[in-house]
Amino acid sequence: MQSLKHVAVAGNIGAGKTTLTSLLAKHYHWDVQYEDTTANPYLADFYDDMQRWSFNLQIYFLNSRYDQVLQIRRGENTVIQDRTIYEDARIFAPNLHEMGLMSTRDFNNYISLFKLMSSQIQPPDLLIYLKCSIPKLVDHIQTRGRDYEGSMSLDYLKKLNDRYEAWISDYTHGNLLIIPNDNLDFKNNPEDFGLIIEQIDGHIHGLF
Repeated sequence: MQSLKHVAVAGNIGAGKTTLTSLLAKHYHWDVQYEDTTANPYLADFYDDMQRWSFNLQIYFLNSRYDQVLQIRRGENTVIQDRTIYEDARIFAPNLHEMGLMSTRDFNNYISLFKLMSSQIQPPDLLIYLKCSIPKLVDHIQTRGRDYEGSMSLDYLKKLNDRYEAWISDYTHGNLLIIPNDNLDFKNNPEDFGLIIEQIDGHIHGLF
């Protein structure tokens, strides 16, 4: 367990990443790196006008997660990270470009920065992917009631989910654990959380 340095939780908007990240950090006594949403100066503006703010938002997230990974690898403790740098480059930025919400010029600039940054970092020792259907995602999003997510379209959410599935299907950066989340309630049901712990323990002991 001491050889484990970097665990990351991946998944679409509303998949339960932050909740699971917090629960796992408490269970294993890991440090946590959360996705920067509260201090993000572009997020609310982005949901109001995606085309205007898409590049700014993605650059902010890219820089934030790059810095997180550098801190994780420099530190001495095991850290669990809420969302990865790969999701920005494989899911969100390409989706915005495809939808016409990020110009080709900005997208190419973004990808160039990502390639440079990703060449200087190591992937997570273990990536945990929370797999969710659209109805489950929508239910989670509505339950948490964030104002800036209220204008999010189902089409946008579906496009992201399709990209997540494509990314995970050929993920080759490191060890991967897929957790189907449609029938789990790990936040409120200890038995469901226990099932996840069993799977993670199996992966960890298999790694080291």
